[in-house]
Amino acid sequence: MAKYPKPSDEELRRKLSPVQYRVTQTDATEPPFHNEFWDNHADGLYVDVVTGEPLFSSRDKFESGTGWPSFSRPIDKASVVARTDRAHGMVRTEVRSREGDSHLGHVFEDGPAPTGLRFCINSASLRFVPVAELDAAGYGELKPLFAGAPGPAPVADANACAVGGPEAGCVATLETAVLAGGCFWGVEDILRKVPGVVDTEVGYAGGTTAAPTYEHVKTGRTGHAESIRVTFDPAQLSYADLLEKWYFRLHDPTTKNRQGNDVGTQYRSAIFYSSEEQKRVAEEVKARVDASGKWKRPIVTEIVAAGPFTPAEGYHQDYLEKHPGGYTCHFMRD
Repeated sequence: MAKYPKPSDEELRRKLSPVQYRVTQTDATEPPFHNEFWDNHADGLYVDVVTGEPLFSSRDKFESGTGWPSFSRPIDKASVVARTDRAHGMVRTEVRSREGDSHLGHVFEDGPAPTGLRFCINSASLRFVPVAELDAAGYGELKPLFAGAPGPAPVADANACAVGGPEAGCVATLETAVLAGGCFWGVEDILRKVPGVVDTEVGYAGGTTAAPTYEHVKTGRTGHAESIRVTFDPAQLSYADLLEKWYFRLHDPTTKNRQGNDVGTQYRSAIFYSSEEQKRVAEEVKARVDASGKWKRPIVTEIVAAGPFTPAEGYHQDYLEKHPGGYTCHFMRD
């Protein structure tokens, strides 16, 4: 039987992303729909991101409509440990990995047949191993799980909330914001240091073409804006403060399609909201900042519904951290 020892805390902080660490080690819950595997339908194995312990199979994954990966059962019941969770004014059943003691998510009794269970799991707790890579990754003995005909087609869980949240028994403790304000290098460099920000990722939002790349976006013809997806802890940093104290100060929101020497629609000022509450807060903050007189011209920041967010190429991520002194036109205004 393979062993899956848990690395030291120091090693985990090096190995895991900030969101992965917060979820697995401090019991945080990532935002619904803004996570890696909620809509992944590839055939393969889901393992504990901390130890590599096998946990779930794609053959038992189904669409619950909650925005988190959902499974009807684990590969081995013994690999997933259940505990009573009384947080957030509810009594729920938390599930953790056996070997790594990683927080995975919760299990509910509203899943599909034959188990009737719904394991609502954080993507940040998982690493996905495609079937074709099982041997190379050391999971060859589990290949029989994927033999024969494909597993059952994904089914909607009518008992789960279509937009996640408390109605589905899942409560996100982290939130995301998608913001555009010129070259994403400078925006990220400031926001990643803000207290309460857990993680940042630069990418492309607001466009009309699928699978945008930098080479396409920089032409200004795809409709995308260079953007940043910010994952933050609302217990430490409110969405309103993120916008008013940081976003509206780190760039010039009065220039429609320009920041410094960067000109084009890809450099526009925009807030991409993911809920009606975010829309309301963004509109209130924009009006308040506009009325403050701190900017001599009207604020032209767009407030539009968030569509797909495509992460930018790896060399763009944390660019100014990797290249101190690199180009930026962003700084904090008084």
